[in-house]
Amino acid sequence: MANKQPDAAPDRARERLDAALAPVSGSLRRAGLITAGGSLLWLPQAALVAWLLASLIAGSADRGTALLAAVGFALLGALRAAFQILADRILAKAADRVLARERAVLVAREGRRAPMAAGPRSAELAALASEKLNTLEPYILRYRPAQMRVFTVPLAILLLSFTISWAAGVILLVAGPLIPVFMALVGMAAREASERQMDEIGTLNGMLLERIQALVDIRLLDAGEQVARGFEERAESLRERTMAVLRVAFLSSTVLELFSALGVALVAVYVGFSLLGTIGFGAWGTPLGVGEGVFLLLLAPEFFQPLRDLAAAWHDKASATAVARDLVKAEAVAPVEILGTGAGAVPLPMPDGPALVSVRGLEIGLGGAQRIAFPDFDIACGETCALLGPSGRGKSTLLSALAGLLPVAAGRIEIGGQPLDADRADRWRMSVGWIPQAPHFFSGTLRANLRLGDPEAGDAELLAALRTAHAEEIVERLPRGLLSQLGETGAGVSGGEARRLMIARAALGKLPVILADEPTANLDAQTAEVVTDGLLALAEAGATLIVATHDETLAARLGRRIELGGAA
Repeated sequence: MANKQPDAAPDRARERLDAALAPVSGSLRRAGLITAGGSLLWLPQAALVAWLLASLIAGSADRGTALLAAVGFALLGALRAAFQILADRILAKAADRVLARERAVLVAREGRRAPMAAGPRSAELAALASEKLNTLEPYILRYRPAQMRVFTVPLAILLLSFTISWAAGVILLVAGPLIPVFMALVGMAAREASERQMDEIGTLNGMLLERIQALVDIRLLDAGEQVARGFEERAESLRERTMAVLRVAFLSSTVLELFSALGVALVAVYVGFSLLGTIGFGAWGTPLGVGEGVFLLLLAPEFFQPLRDLAAAWHDKASATAVARDLVKAEAVAPVEILGTGAGAVPLPMPDGPALVSVRGLEIGLGGAQRIAFPDFDIACGETCALLGPSGRGKSTLLSALAGLLPVAAGRIEIGGQPLDADRADRWRMSVGWIPQAPHFFSGTLRANLRLGDPEAGDAELLAALRTAHAEEIVERLPRGLLSQLGETGAGVSGGEARRLMIARAALGKLPVILADEPTANLDAQTAEVVTDGLLALAEAGATLIVATHDETLAARLGRRIELGGAA
């Protein structure tokens, strides 16, 4: 039987987590040293307390001695607080920097992903960028400083304890390592529980987005109750997985408190019996004194405190590793990127020659080995053209490629005789109006959404554009007219009205090229005719109109047909 290969995912997640923190590694190291230094200040504080108590018991302390010890203790305490404040500021800035950088990289990469290409769902990416990445902050703020303190403070206390009493040192030496051992055991369960929780968060977000997009169909099918039950089941699953993470966190804290309490209790028992004279071993030569005993008692809890802090933040590491795993998964899908940078540019002037768009030997791949081939054709300036073909033949894919939103695998697309490449794509898109099958608006007023076509346009120009798109009655129907609020999915208007508003926005921009993807899909005949009239009005104003469609009625009203052939 073949040997089972070890799972490399945890290693990749840890490497990705280290890479995310690499730009702030210096800050984290500095903050860790500061917090460790602040913790070590407890040693002189404990020495002052032990010295004062020993002096009081011996009867040698006076008011000056007590005042000196109190002032020294207060000054050291203030210095510890200052160290902690400084470390917290450094860590907070480092966390903000890491989160901002990771979000910027994620958004930049996904923002350049071609719209037709395969990749993570937008809801999962939104959950990763907003909710999940936030779990890196506790890891940076708590776990990394605790890790630094574990490497320094217990060792310093252990060495100091051995100089006073080898018995107390042995107790700490035996009890201390038990905590990391059990933390490692608990940590395995913590990582698995955190990964399951992160997966459920992404699934729930994806499900929510899908149901919102299908809200009209859900209401038409009267499936609201079934959808609600589905949400209830997923929410219950998320609750159970969240509680599993909390159970592991409480378990690790319980184990930690048990061993730290046993360690402190053993030191206290030893010190107590030594001071009573019952135990005569464990010290170096002379019996253990009151001051030394009190000093050991004050050091013992501080020996375990960094270990307690690390265990308390152990689930923060598990959550951060789960997020790093999601980042690795998102980055594992090589993005098919749009041409150009996606930034604004000076619009590309329309060519004087007969052909505006030329396609030769074009093949487009959307990931993997599969490619879609397209026939050669030319489209002249001012021409109206329908791209026709059966489903799956690549009409929407071709339209995206003509907009520079997809790279070509073979062949070429030319604009005015020049190749549509990364150098020209941004300028070309500034001349192109895009009317998608599922119109998208930003959450704002109708006026603000329309003025994306021309930010300087006044209300008179807006109304003229609405008349061109046969959409003026939409504004009249809305309760606040142009000031009506639209949601991202066009809440407040129907699908046909949303497409007419997109046509109005294109008319307002006076763009020379219009690309429309299935503009009459799922519309009744009357609404489809109104949308078609709006598109033809843009063509009459001089725009070149290229439409991907199944609608034979729409195709018949355009000047030219380009058949994409049988199914690939």
